[in-house]
Amino acid sequence: MVVKMNFLSITGPKDDIERMAEQYLSKYEIQLENALTELKTVHDLRPYTDKNPYDEVIRRAKEYLPGDLETDRTFTDMTADGAVELLNEVETELKGLRETKGELQAKQEKCRDLVNMITPFQEIPFDIHKLLGFQYVKYRFGRISKEYFEKFERYVYDTLDTIFYKCQCDDTYVWGVYFVPSALADKIDAVYASMHFEHFYMPDEYIGTPREAMEKLRENLEQLNEELAGVDREMNQVISSRRDEVAGAMKLLERRTESFEIRKFAALTRERNQVFYILCGWMPEDQADAFQADIERDEKIFAVVEDDHDNVFSKPPTLLKNPKLFRPFEMYIKMYGLPAYNEMDPTMFVALTYSFIFGAMFGDVGQGLVLLLGGLFLYKKKGMNLAAIVSCAGIFSTLFGFMYGSFFGFEDTVIHHIWLSPKEAMMTLPVIGEMNTVFVVAVVFGMFMILTAMILHIRISLKNKDAEGWFDPNGAAGLIFYGAMAVVLFLVMSGQPLPAGAVLGVVFGIPLLAMFFKEPLTARLEKKGSGIEGGIGMYLVQSFFEMFEVLLSFFSNTLSFVRVGAFAVSHAAMMEVVLMLAGFEGGSGNWLVVILGNVFVCAMEGLIVGIQVLRLQYYELFSRYYKGTGREFTPYQMQKAGRA
Repeated sequence: MVVKMNFLSITGPKDDIERMAEQYLSKYEIQLENALTELKTVHDLRPYTDKNPYDEVIRRAKEYLPGDLETDRTFTDMTADGAVELLNEVETELKGLRETKGELQAKQEKCRDLVNMITPFQEIPFDIHKLLGFQYVKYRFGRISKEYFEKFERYVYDTLDTIFYKCQCDDTYVWGVYFVPSALADKIDAVYASMHFEHFYMPDEYIGTPREAMEKLRENLEQLNEELAGVDREMNQVISSRRDEVAGAMKLLERRTESFEIRKFAALTRERNQVFYILCGWMPEDQADAFQADIERDEKIFAVVEDDHDNVFSKPPTLLKNPKLFRPFEMYIKMYGLPAYNEMDPTMFVALTYSFIFGAMFGDVGQGLVLLLGGLFLYKKKGMNLAAIVSCAGIFSTLFGFMYGSFFGFEDTVIHHIWLSPKEAMMTLPVIGEMNTVFVVAVVFGMFMILTAMILHIRISLKNKDAEGWFDPNGAAGLIFYGAMAVVLFLVMSGQPLPAGAVLGVVFGIPLLAMFFKEPLTARLEKKGSGIEGGIGMYLVQSFFEMFEVLLSFFSNTLSFVRVGAFAVSHAAMMEVVLMLAGFEGGSGNWLVVILGNVFVCAMEGLIVGIQVLRLQYYELFSRYYKGTGREFTPYQMQKAGRA
């Protein structure tokens, strides 16, 4: 069912909005709307433009506070100003330590860069620092891709006045240092550059051989890590002395921030010398009543419920509330589209008809129990809505299995059918001749379902005072016409005499004329002009083709339900093939083939039947009574912070 919604306007002093949101609104679910949009008829409204005063404090606090800062204590006397003051005091105490930590981290990062720089050149046996004193020889540290190095070594190296000292290589690069005479440096550098040599600039900090420099850098890095750990310990000591208070202050400011964000939905208005906020939103009726009772004694808050939804600009959102058994089927409803607030919630109808039709198409006691238990297991284990739907469908599959006498494909052997055997049951009809009974029952059932969908459409139209429900092909006119056609077919097939031709002419003619002139009749009933656009001639031609399409849809939609019987017969036929392959025609056979065959049929046919039943729901039934144009109820997520 669609939960009844109330539209609330909440008003109070401007500076009290955070307290109201945290103390009251956080307990309830409300979909907030933009008050400036909703209150177009109210003058002198302006939006909130204040900046959140807690954002910067929280941002800075997160830089120096540990990430696992939590507390179970509550500080009822702590105010937002007190929380800000406490965090600022802690920040001041930590300021010097944070600056020291920043300097150490910069040194640490630089030391790591130096380690990374020198690591590939550890195999160089000479003092790097002495290279700086060379006057007539230039050197270049760097790397070159392995592919280009092989070409360079094979075709170029011997033609240049250079020495390349290879240090380290992997699958991609070769690291090393090359030496060139100072006079030829520019020319040879250009050749290396053409070979995509990447030049590394070695800092002056390196002393001794690369290996000695590496050891020295690692010692420095370890020392820096120890110093940083010491600074962290000192910072933790400062925080731990008032850990619970700091955690409480952070929690309070985060709640206030969440409450402050609610201002973007509010509007401001001035009354004399005081400024008030106005918040608007949709709330479930029971929660709206509880909210009003909650604020009754609070003199700073005033709430008004708008009973007439026509006075509200936004459409009420849709919140579905169904019994737990039917709740998983809401998935199918949401896939098509949520019902509008003034529509009926078809969840229960879909749950019952979907499961029933599935069972009729897939009637087997054994496989039905597999679907029932397997779906129930997955739903309990994983919480999958689709698994719950499969489990419900398995119940009806089991019931129809008893009706058909089918148990894991064994027809009328393990159990005897209560109603009929789908593959063998036949009946003789006038004009048509002999036909499978299941097909006939499927068509009759389809006509019943189409008539039911029309009745639902009429009910919704009457509830919404929509004149279209009278003359629409799925309204009263269509119901009379299709119902009369169903009665006539029943009389013909049962050999009963038909009513007089005049009676049939009236029963069929008047509904057809009502559907043909649907637009002008609806417009006349709603007092909206003639309802004819583009001239009478164009309207008659258009209506003729529309009527042809309506009659064709009646016929095709009815025949579409033949698939219910077709799948019931095909299931028996497929399992008969499995038993033939297993060699059970003589009374015994290969049980492994039977098991694998059942698994295959259960998986494949179960999937196909599930899709076909959903198709019947969407195309043959939903198209007649359901639009699915609703918008989902999305409550403001402030309650999470408010209840923390």
